[in-house]
This record gives sequence, C-alpha cells and structure tokens, in this order.
Amino acid sequence: MAFVFNLLQQIIQIYSWALIIYILMSWFPNARESVIGQFLARICEPYLEPFRRIIPSIGMMDISPIVAFLVLNFASSGLGSVYSWLT
Repeated sequence: MAFVFNLLQQIIQIYSWALIIYILMSWFPNARESVIGQFLARICEPYLEPFRRIIPSIGMMDISPIVAFLVLNFASSGLGSVYSWLT
C-alpha cells in the first residue's frame, strides 16, 4: 500500500514540474512550438482547460495555472494525509 501512495505522490510531483515548465515556456517566444513545448501542451492542456473555463483572466494575466498548481499540491498533501491516517 505504501508503494502505491509513494508512486502517486511521485507522479503528482513530476506532473507539477511539467506544469511549471509549461507555464514558464509562455514567457519565451516560440518555446511552446518546440517539440518539448508540444509534448507538454498535450499533457498539461487537458488539466488546465477546466480551470480556464471557470476562472476568468485578469486583463492579460491568466491566473488559472496558479489555481491548477495549488490543486495539485493540495491533492499531494491530501494523499499523504490519507496514507498517514490509514497506517
């Protein structure tokens, strides 16, 4: 059981880093058109899309990735709490 929880937390951690890199790529021209940018778009956009529909942009600033990242962190923390509660 510990293996499953550790694996899920590692996957969430890796996905969080992928999300951070994808968000930072928006600061550099044509970075999202690269092979890495397209790969990250395929794995990050399906997760970000529901947040973008719910949370409106503030001017030119899109804060939905921040909320999406916080939700991932809460999921990781909650997973750790559930594991410690079960043991």
